[in-house]
Amino acid sequence: MKKWIVVLCSLALLSPSLLAASPNSKSKADFERMKSLEGVWEGQGPDGKLERVSYAVVSAGSVVMETIDHADMGGMMVTMYHLDGDRLIMTHYCSVGNQPRMRMVSSTKSDMTFEMFDATNLASNKDAHMRKLVISWTDKNHITADWTMSKDGRDEHHGVFKLERKS
Repeated sequence: MKKWIVVLCSLALLSPSLLAASPNSKSKADFERMKSLEGVWEGQGPDGKLERVSYAVVSAGSVVMETIDHADMGGMMVTMYHLDGDRLIMTHYCSVGNQPRMRMVSSTKSDMTFEMFDATNLASNKDAHMRKLVISWTDKNHITADWTMSKDGRDEHHGVFKLERKS
């Protein structure tokens, strides 16, 4: 009987270790990588103009807020990245008036790929919307964000931002 009590106590103590090795640990690591972007970034946008992109860790560390400041847009676009259980997801509050939600579908040492799974304020998938984002790390101070916009059921263009950390 004592032997079973020792075994059960040992399993109870190991439980947190087993949970730490869950698939969630990969998403947590990717979310930590997103947090490492915190700061102000500048670089060339899709139209060749100077762009400013900022990342801030907010809500007690549970969200990364990205702001994209386009000079010609008359305002910022915001994207919020966060964990949803064992998945890293994001919501992009787009200047075209819809809010695509994307989940990370793959990640490597050099990049993360997000693809849309649903959206709010999108009447039809034929309406213009962002459907994919690939963030690529050259090093800790240089990234490329490649946004894919879809319209009329096909990819219309890529908005590629080549960014360098400024602070």
